[in-house]
Amino acid sequence: MTQDLDTLLTALYVKIDDTIRTPRWRGRPPLLTDSELVCLAVAQVLLGARSEAHWIRYARIHLAGMFPYLPQRPGYNKRLRAALPLIKRVIRDLARDSDFWFDNHWIVDSTPVPCGMSRPTVQRSDLAGWAGYGYCASHSRFFWGLRLYLVCTPTGMPILWALANPKIGEREVLAAMLQVEAGVVAEHDRILLISDKGFASKVFERELAEQGIELLRPSRKREKARYGEAMLKKVRQLIESVNDTLKGQLDLEEHGGRTFAGVAVRVAQRLLAMAAAIWHNNKTGAPVTRSLIAYDH
Repeated sequence: MTQDLDTLLTALYVKIDDTIRTPRWRGRPPLLTDSELVCLAVAQVLLGARSEAHWIRYARIHLAGMFPYLPQRPGYNKRLRAALPLIKRVIRDLARDSDFWFDNHWIVDSTPVPCGMSRPTVQRSDLAGWAGYGYCASHSRFFWGLRLYLVCTPTGMPILWALANPKIGEREVLAAMLQVEAGVVAEHDRILLISDKGFASKVFERELAEQGIELLRPSRKREKARYGEAMLKKVRQLIESVNDTLKGQLDLEEHGGRTFAGVAVRVAQRLLAMAAAIWHNNKTGAPVTRSLIAYDH
């Protein structure tokens, strides 16, 4: 297998088509199948098309050979939002089909997903009640939007992810994620979960230990140095590089979503594109598993 966008989309299409097996639709099937829809969504993100209208125009000219039928922008918009559960499933299936699923070293972090930049936008946005004001310590700035919580392997393969209001505590969100995905946690033995200081809590660590998870984090001020703390600097660079891939190459902060469903599916698109690239790089034996260079043109 070679490393280019056409090969990635072909392999992804076959993978999804084999996984779905039974169609989600009753009656006449759509002209654009679910497998084609997901591949089209991945290509949109990898090629950096933020506008759906611009993407459909581009795809009609340059991707007509791979996608014989392309809907109008409103139809693509509706199909994509309805496919959010399918996209989540595909992300999980790609992770399971890679060598990284068996890695019991997980990294957790949260990163801002801004959804508005002005007060009038905040007041009339359909995201009111979901989004909120938060503070990004990495960039020393406030933002209005959501936080993306990502649990991934050191290679960047997504294992768990969620969007939450920035005012909700990090430990509370992570605990809910682990509770909802208890089956995934049970599949792994002796998980080492690496985090930053924001997840520090003795009670929380005891709760994690009951689930077979050991928390590795930096020590806080006036706290005795913790075991394994010396290795955390290099590990922290890994999660920062994953966030940089999502924001710098996949335009996470430029998602353009105006409703919660819109934001959720656009974030899922970017996670799926990254997971698909990592999955394909793993299958082809690429030296850098999270590299997107072969697929962004």
